[in-house]
Amino acid sequence: MEYNLFPERRPTRLIYKGSVAVGGGSPVSVQSMTNTDTRDVEATVEQIQRLTEVGCEIIRVAVPDAAAGSQLGKIKSRIPIPLIADIHFDYKLALLALEEGVDGLRINPGNIGERDRVRQVVKKSRERKIPIRIGVNAGSLDKELLKQYGGATPEAMVRSAAQHIQILEELDFYDIVISLKASNVMRTIRAYQLAAERFTYPLHLGVTEAGGPGMGTVKSSVGIGSLLAQGIGDTIRVSLTGDPVEEVKVGWQILKSLGLRERGVEIISCPTCGRCEINLEKIAKEVEARTQFFKKPLKIAVMGCVVNGPGEAREADIGLAGGRGMGLIFKHGEVIRKVPEDQLLDEFLKELVQMEGMEVTGK
Repeated sequence: MEYNLFPERRPTRLIYKGSVAVGGGSPVSVQSMTNTDTRDVEATVEQIQRLTEVGCEIIRVAVPDAAAGSQLGKIKSRIPIPLIADIHFDYKLALLALEEGVDGLRINPGNIGERDRVRQVVKKSRERKIPIRIGVNAGSLDKELLKQYGGATPEAMVRSAAQHIQILEELDFYDIVISLKASNVMRTIRAYQLAAERFTYPLHLGVTEAGGPGMGTVKSSVGIGSLLAQGIGDTIRVSLTGDPVEEVKVGWQILKSLGLRERGVEIISCPTCGRCEINLEKIAKEVEARTQFFKKPLKIAVMGCVVNGPGEAREADIGLAGGRGMGLIFKHGEVIRKVPEDQLLDEFLKELVQMEGMEVTGK
């Protein structure tokens, strides 16, 4: 039996980033950001293709200069997901990105100079129906706000967002997404809670500068997961140092663990104990590696005990349980085959291929 113990999603304005709906009750989307040089079209497109394969739905690229901005159209023409331009301070780069056909901007209107510059960006964004994400970061708040609030507090972050929002609203622009990120998990959570009480715009969740795959995964899962569990959040980006493919994988695991989205496999494996008589860690890693591109939502169990394994994992769609010299393959807790231990993994993967309807990757 599946349980839904979470409150209803916070209602927000609906905006579109390309073909992907954000807010308005639409599914929580998974984003990432490339770490290639945007001026290198081939490297950037190749990375985006890898990200798309594992479920990235919106991709952001850095636009540090005009040379990078002039490549955005070429990149967009070769990728299947919406392209967001990440811009700081220079309104001319925002105008260039819009000319290149991007699907969204990440730019803070209060940081790009005089009002006429903001008006130019907003005018072109409205004409092209391109949303703007206001990205508040605790590490780069205005000095006056830091002085007024005694530091980068959640209240200061929300005040910063309000100032940027006011600029856009005064120009009759409302296709806005907001993010309020800090490296401190509790500060991030509180900032988003306050924003959810005050604004009706979609919220882009994330914990910035979270760290590598170990600590960063934990911090992001706690921060993003706790907010989603409160019904707060419309799109997410897990920020990890390293290959952004891992960001997307973790993002989907967060959504799947909360029952908010389904995609690909969920592997259930026991922590092992003294009864385990096979190399369960090796088998679990092999199953994970060779099913990483599955799209059909499947619960796969990898258990180390033929006595209790099938029963303990009866909610899994399919599973294996190993013992000394033999193994079991089961579906929904019922054993369907008994095979020699040295054939267990191969025979199990054959069953998976039939369920997924695609070839298992790798060897």
